[in-house]
Amino acid sequence: QTWKEPSINKYRVPVTFWSLAVTGMNDASYGPLLPYLESYYDLSYVIVSLVFLSPFVGYTLSALINNSIHMKFGQRGVAFIAPTAHLIAYIIICLHPPYPVLVVAFILAGFGNGLVDSAWNAWIGAMQNANEILGLLHGSYGAGATIAPLIATSMISKAGLPWYSWYYVMIGVALIELATSVHAFWGANETVYRSATSAEEQSKGGLAQVTLKMPAARITWLCAAFLLCYVGSEVALGGWIVQFMLKVRDGTEFASGMVSVGFWLGITLGRIVLGFITPRIGEKLAVSIYLPIAMGLELLFWLVPSFYVSAVAVSFQGFFLGPMFPAIIVVTTKLLPKHLHVPAVGFAAAFGGSGGAIFPFAIGALAQAKGVQVLQPIILSLFAVQLVLWLCLPRIGRKKD
Repeated sequence: QTWKEPSINKYRVPVTFWSLAVTGMNDASYGPLLPYLESYYDLSYVIVSLVFLSPFVGYTLSALINNSIHMKFGQRGVAFIAPTAHLIAYIIICLHPPYPVLVVAFILAGFGNGLVDSAWNAWIGAMQNANEILGLLHGSYGAGATIAPLIATSMISKAGLPWYSWYYVMIGVALIELATSVHAFWGANETVYRSATSAEEQSKGGLAQVTLKMPAARITWLCAAFLLCYVGSEVALGGWIVQFMLKVRDGTEFASGMVSVGFWLGITLGRIVLGFITPRIGEKLAVSIYLPIAMGLELLFWLVPSFYVSAVAVSFQGFFLGPMFPAIIVVTTKLLPKHLHVPAVGFAAAFGGSGGAIFPFAIGALAQAKGVQVLQPIILSLFAVQLVLWLCLPRIGRKKD
């Protein structure tokens, strides 16, 4: 398939972009809301960090049933279940319930995120010219993640609205997601999905094969571990940067919120701009260049105690981090046969999503004891681990279908 063949894809591809934009808006709103949740519910760093840990439960759940949803309902199932999970979660959050209920709502939102993340990544990752389209798909995530802190910070710190008013906006975008996804993918039922993968492949193409049987398992686990560190560093930076700029760099509430916007804007532009450069020089070499640059910028951010240097360094860091998620998805689909794409990418994306929960939570727990400056050494070491994992991936030859 390509983005325009069959012709329904011209409509379906932009719909998946919207879906990922909603996911981005969801993920990037935790950071700016953190200080307000902390004071509204009167919470410590550790307890407020449960906001990061709860979507992980939803992500894990989505990884376990993603393949089954495809087999039973096709892509139509994902197109209905994921936006519905988003919608219910945002309605609950709008009612600003007791904190434990809020945590459950975040689990539901994480479940929706996990489903669209793995389903649309696997679908687009297997297309022709996947790098460019994945760049735009993740660019949409980044665009959502850029406007969310911008609007949320303005609504709360400038307009003086309560923190949960932001989720009225989220209800609106989730309604659009539900309507467009169901309409676009109504024809993509289980029969269509099953006919695209032969009976023999269906019996072989489960989660067990990509996680337990060599050589596929080696590739799946390397990609999953890479995404664990990547998403962990991305969400931890995006989530704790506002607190870091407030407490360590003595920024104002609004200026610190804008640094978060700069970071996500960098990620968005990196995904779109470098998304077209990466396939020209090859994914393997490209990421081997981007990661050391990001590490250099992280050192600058950490060691130069200036608000403006930090703000600029973190925006450029976002730019070079941006294309890594699409690159690893493309590499996974290049190294594995077609019938393993949905379970492998689904597992790797969900496992990676858990990094977006574990590391920000761990930073919250450490920040409780040592202060929020623990952010920097943790991020730097995550980058180093990513580089090692990336270099362990096999050379990309011709895959066997």
